[in-house]
Amino acid sequence: MTDGRTAPRRTGREKPPADRRRGAVVAALMLCMALAALDGTIVATAVPQIVGDLGGLSVFSWLFSGYLLAVTVTLPVYGKLSDTFGRKPVLVAGTVLFLVGSLLCAAAWNMAALIAFRVVQGLGGGALQGTVQTIAADLYPLDERPRIQAKLSSVWATAAVAGPAAGGLLAGYADWRWIFLVNLPVGGLALWLILRHLREPARAPRTVPVRVDWPGALGVFATGVLLLTALVQGGVAWPWLSAPSLALLGGAALSAAVTVVVERRAAEPIIPGWVWRRRTIAAVNVALGALGLLMVAPTVFLPTYAQSVLGLGTVAAGFVLSAWTLSWPITAAFSNRVYTRIGFRLTAVLGISGALACLLAFPFLPYPGEAWQPALLMLVLGGCLGFFQLPLIVGVQSTVPYEERGTTTASVLFCRQVGQSLGAAAFGAVANGVLAARLGADTDLDSLAGSLHTTEAVRRAVDAAVDMVYLGAAGAAALALLALLVLAPRRFPVLKEGTGDLRP
Repeated sequence: MTDGRTAPRRTGREKPPADRRRGAVVAALMLCMALAALDGTIVATAVPQIVGDLGGLSVFSWLFSGYLLAVTVTLPVYGKLSDTFGRKPVLVAGTVLFLVGSLLCAAAWNMAALIAFRVVQGLGGGALQGTVQTIAADLYPLDERPRIQAKLSSVWATAAVAGPAAGGLLAGYADWRWIFLVNLPVGGLALWLILRHLREPARAPRTVPVRVDWPGALGVFATGVLLLTALVQGGVAWPWLSAPSLALLGGAALSAAVTVVVERRAAEPIIPGWVWRRRTIAAVNVALGALGLLMVAPTVFLPTYAQSVLGLGTVAAGFVLSAWTLSWPITAAFSNRVYTRIGFRLTAVLGISGALACLLAFPFLPYPGEAWQPALLMLVLGGCLGFFQLPLIVGVQSTVPYEERGTTTASVLFCRQVGQSLGAAAFGAVANGVLAARLGADTDLDSLAGSLHTTEAVRRAVDAAVDMVYLGAAGAAALALLALLVLAPRRFPVLKEGTGDLRP
């Protein structure tokens, strides 16, 4: 129907205002994701300068562990809050908290202060990671979601390649504090775009007041901190069977039990029971948890393999690793052409089956081999994982309504983060066990960091250790495949929708 007036004509090159606003929101999401992605890689190459300035060599690993802990344990909390209060206030609050943490990090006066401020950053980073993925699903209907997800994947790929180089340049030619200060203009622009262009749909008035499950949130937070601290520090700061490890693991188990009791009695629990009772969500949680496990093999151990076994420098080793980050977003962008024909489950099964074959093939690479051989294998692996992860995320988001999407997205990201922590602990133990068996009881991967090129025995030992890690990663891929075949329904129960839920 019309009101009798003639609407102004648009030229073919003009975009409707809604499209322009949505483009601005997408740009803001990519900037927010860049903040979270770069912060995990840009700090690594500046550690020598940071330690030289602030000291604290014995505890510098907490620059990464503290940030990881804070991001992981807050993901479920932010997911529930975004479903309760809306995406926009959670994303704005998380971005502000992240920027405050960045400013504090730049002003840190010693290592303890820097670690504490990194935790503040991580508390904001949890909101960035989970809420950005949720808004991406809200903005686009099902058939268009791979476009935005591929863009977000490309941000992570770029961060993996550019982050270490950027950190080294800033630390070497300016000052390590600029690593954190550069977040301020990027985050400020993202905030301006979000506040100006992101509009959420009107919510139906609630018949009962909003009640936030703060006891449940505290329980989730405490359980995550205890468990991840045990996984991150076990075998590093203290032996696995020592009193600190056993105390942390026991405390995590007790806290988890208490949290389950609290969540069952809560009116609006932080982690609702339906997250695990629904087959689709449970299967995706397990599958992406296994993805977190297997991702540790390339990201943590491949650079060591490239430098010690292949004799490459740090830059060349980085290029070997970056091969999989190049193919991942490309196949993710085209995955919708596959899952719209054969379904989410079968597409993911094909992707993880290919990844399983790549991981099993790694131990059969010739010794010492050429750099192009693992690079080619990683290129194929990344392509396979693009067909695995994105269909699962898009698929599971499409099975829930708007008011459950934040919790669902946070649950799968939380499982992936926990899987990475488990993988780092388990595969680290595997690698150090192989090295100790071949080179001596007191040998581990860290103790060899300065002598990777010295002897043939060391090179062969590292080769054997990384081969075993890749076999373990293949086991994780097999677990993901089993979860999809046994737990996931043949067809995801996708809700009908016409457009995205957010109105830019």
